[in-house]
Amino acid sequence: MHPNRIRRARRTAAVGLSAAALAAGVTSAAGPAVAQPKAAAAAADCSAAYRIEQKLSTGTTWRMCWRYDSKAGLVLEHISYQPKGEPAPIKVLSSARLAQIDVPYDDGSVEYDDLTGFGFAQGLVPLDSAECPGGTIKTVKVPEAWDPAHPNVNGLCTTTRSRGHAYRMQADTGNRVYQQQGKDLLIYTVNKVGWYEYMTEWRFQDDGTINMNVGATGSLSPGDYDAGDGRGWPIGKGAHAYATSHAHNVFWKLDFDLDGSSKSRIEQYDSKVSAPAHGQEAPTNKTTRTNVTKELAGDAENMRWWRVVSTAGKNKDGHARSYEIVRGASSKYPGHAFTSHDVYFTQYDKCELFASNNPGCASGHPKTVDKFVNGQTLTNPVVWVNVGFHHIARDEDQQPMPVHWQGFSIAPRDVTAMNPLTPAALADQNGQPGNGS
Repeated sequence: MHPNRIRRARRTAAVGLSAAALAAGVTSAAGPAVAQPKAAAAAADCSAAYRIEQKLSTGTTWRMCWRYDSKAGLVLEHISYQPKGEPAPIKVLSSARLAQIDVPYDDGSVEYDDLTGFGFAQGLVPLDSAECPGGTIKTVKVPEAWDPAHPNVNGLCTTTRSRGHAYRMQADTGNRVYQQQGKDLLIYTVNKVGWYEYMTEWRFQDDGTINMNVGATGSLSPGDYDAGDGRGWPIGKGAHAYATSHAHNVFWKLDFDLDGSSKSRIEQYDSKVSAPAHGQEAPTNKTTRTNVTKELAGDAENMRWWRVVSTAGKNKDGHARSYEIVRGASSKYPGHAFTSHDVYFTQYDKCELFASNNPGCASGHPKTVDKFVNGQTLTNPVVWVNVGFHHIARDEDQQPMPVHWQGFSIAPRDVTAMNPLTPAALADQNGQPGNGS
């Protein structure tokens, strides 16, 4: 272990910070943001202590279970979405979790696999009510806690947040404006690894979108001011103390359960713009679909995207429900095979849990996500998303270091027949205007 991480690990152990598996239902904070379900039949498949159910003010209800893993930290399971007008919850994900935070330093001196090698889960830190305004803080029992005498940490916040306009539309006649301010269910934890503190947040929007983000904050490592020009940045007075640059390669693992079935299919879409033909005023743009039937290590390209498609359910218009993978900004790290691709689609295997340094189930099982891709037919696909950030420090990174975020979203595509937040006055406007559909 890197010496700076050893010092930090000892410090966290002394104050009883830990990581974890499951949770207790103890709460602290100002007003509960998470309502308990009214009926077990409509609730997520877990006991009340591990259940999250939130009806947002715009009419959408999210339901899920949570647990705390000894390496992955917070794991969300049995996630369903029920917008207004839908008679029953729509199942989306069976499991959503972090799958690795890989941190190689630019000078080649060290590389960390924070989840499986450096106690990410054990570094769960307590939160106070000021950090979870209007929400509920749940107590997490941390497995393999640094301080076994104090395994319980008030470290899981569930609350709601406004996100600004969900939509705005000027009416065709008169001065009426249709507008809606969007609401999110926010769930997050903070985990300390070395001098860094990782804020892992999940935002469940009232329009069915799920945002997954990791924010790095805390402190720059005081023992890593030893780089030279080109591998670091001078921090402090003069130009001699170069903070070593490094990458944060964050992986997420998503197991879909669209409409209650794991047997989804994967589709890739690519659009190509051509030069104007003779007599044509503008370029044309053709979009083609490729069915991804075998395991794939995929790379983002201009105008390329993927979606996970339900094989078990359709919306009221008769269109198959799906979720589109919406990647955020990323600096892809080419130093390893497992960090050199943006997405991986693999056939479900209970032994494949982490993108690198995967413990597996047997000594011969592959250790990195690129090796999970071995040509199998996709009948139960698992989605792995890799988002990178190259951190070249700056004077403003001290002290404390502002949060720098990296992440992605999955957005509903044909999950509902119309905008799930459509106002009642526009509910009949489905399809081509004036077409009577």
